[in-house]
Amino acid sequence: MHRWAALLALAVVLVASQGWPRDAAAAAPAYDGQPRFDTALFSIKGPDNAAAQEFTTDDSRVEKASLYLASRAASGTVTVEVRTAREDPGSAISSSTRDLAQLGGGGAGWLDFPLGADVTPGTTYYLFAQATTTESKAIAWHGTRSPVGGSLTSWNYDLPVLGGWRAYTTRTAFFVNPAGAEGCGDPDACYRAVPDHVFAASTAGLYSNGKTTEAITPVQAYGSEYVRDSNVLRLPSGRWRYLPAGGTEPVTVHANDPGARRQISESRAWLKRGTVPGRTGPQRKAAARALLSMRALVQPNGASAAAWYSIWKYSWPRDSSYVAAALAHTGHTEDAYRILTYNASTQRPDGTWEARTTLDGAGPPDSRHWQLDANGWVPWSTWQWYQAAPRQTRDADLEKLYPAIEKAADYAAASLDGDGLPPASPDYWELGTGTPNIGTAAPLLSGLNAAADLARALGHDDHAATWAEAAGKLSAAIAERFAPLGYPRTVDGLHGRDSAAAFMAPPFNTAPADLRDALDSTYDALLRPNGGVVPGDDPGHDWGTSTWTPSTSFFGLAWAGLGEREKAGRVLDWVLSKRNVLGELPEKVDDDGNPASVVPLGWTDSLFVLTLLQLDRDDALPVPPRAR
Repeated sequence: MHRWAALLALAVVLVASQGWPRDAAAAAPAYDGQPRFDTALFSIKGPDNAAAQEFTTDDSRVEKASLYLASRAASGTVTVEVRTAREDPGSAISSSTRDLAQLGGGGAGWLDFPLGADVTPGTTYYLFAQATTTESKAIAWHGTRSPVGGSLTSWNYDLPVLGGWRAYTTRTAFFVNPAGAEGCGDPDACYRAVPDHVFAASTAGLYSNGKTTEAITPVQAYGSEYVRDSNVLRLPSGRWRYLPAGGTEPVTVHANDPGARRQISESRAWLKRGTVPGRTGPQRKAAARALLSMRALVQPNGASAAAWYSIWKYSWPRDSSYVAAALAHTGHTEDAYRILTYNASTQRPDGTWEARTTLDGAGPPDSRHWQLDANGWVPWSTWQWYQAAPRQTRDADLEKLYPAIEKAADYAAASLDGDGLPPASPDYWELGTGTPNIGTAAPLLSGLNAAADLARALGHDDHAATWAEAAGKLSAAIAERFAPLGYPRTVDGLHGRDSAAAFMAPPFNTAPADLRDALDSTYDALLRPNGGVVPGDDPGHDWGTSTWTPSTSFFGLAWAGLGEREKAGRVLDWVLSKRNVLGELPEKVDDDGNPASVVPLGWTDSLFVLTLLQLDRDDALPVPPRAR
């Protein structure tokens, strides 16, 4: 299935349905526009797909409607109708068709449809949209999953998946009788053709004002650029677009707008308060962008979103721990501490963490299985923050985090079996394994060593001794069971290589003597033609043709920590070459070498920054001391 099609199908599963509306129209407050278009909601490529949006208007005539559409197909047509009955083509009172080829081909943006339909004010009608093309490429109607006050129901028609129509709480992006800057009234937002590879990613960058974050779409990013060292976007027209202080929606303003200027100055001041690593201009530029993106993904309460789109818009203890470490070691220790306090606040009573939580800290968004590796990552990141934090305040700040460290380390120590290994648990692939895996064992080893050292720093020698003993048992078990097999994914050796072997290297663990050869052979086994690696080569899991920048970056960071500067530099250069048009780092790279999935990804940003720090100075990133 094409990635777009998969995302659209996923939208069907993720959003909640509503009851069927009454077909008999009744007077209602006007709902004739909704501007948000952050998500590709519904495929409208017929005859098996279409979509509709209920609307009411105070006007007596619909001269035109504007829809936010995205098409990977370069040819075909899109038809929009005003219907009185959603399912009945015969109820259409007006229809308009636009030709994709005449619009320049595949692209995205607000597209106007002249309709000229007489309507009754306050009556419910349906905007119906359906496309035709001979190409096997997606055509989607965008909108939002966020709540929209006073909105009416949107409808998805998907015959193969749904068997027909279904109502959704999502809302499509549309305007009836658009005025002013609505729809294509803003020339920077009009439908325009863009290269097909632009659509390989769902997001391209971030607007942020320190309180709220919004994604920049790939189409918005194409032909645009950030104003240097900021989250203000310079559009192709020369105007600027940004998220104003106190605002919740991006706005387009003239260049040098005072509010945008203030935000630019604040972003630059934040960067100057810390360190921007890198030995070359491109490295430092990419590092500054990565730092600003991590900052934008961290919410005021400390929740760190993995990325700002759909199923990535949650906080993972693993990803956020890396972000905290990167921010701490670049001098932004207060930002790092907010992440740590958030992770402490979302710890479960038994000392473990859910795989991910909603950004308000309310809990997990679904029933995904919890993951034991968080019990290693959170103490490790806390230890890394502690090494960088101001000495006059760090002990008092650590005391507030220590109860979470204690519960995490106690659980990790108690989880080890008689051989010293942790139980089978979903690893960073977020897939379960039947036997213990290196993606859990290595982080737990780092976390136990880190927790023991933090306990010693606060004078809790009894805790330190307990956790150091557990770390020693786990280290011995890894040496006995994983090392002879080359640190594979699972202890039974039946599930192939795993990029998590890099977790045995600095800055997580003091590297065993045999790790260098294991890393080389693992990297070679996972390398793909586009120059990146996949997470592993388990025969039971197909990663497809795309490669993963976090998995690739694991090796760069590990080799930097081992003093293998040339190898680390090659990985770093590859990651650097995969930035998108805004200089952001993606989660994935497709088989043609294009940024894919979501951009930016906080985990990749943090790995890039940590690797640069390590290469700038060999001892830049400390390693939790081995148990003693």
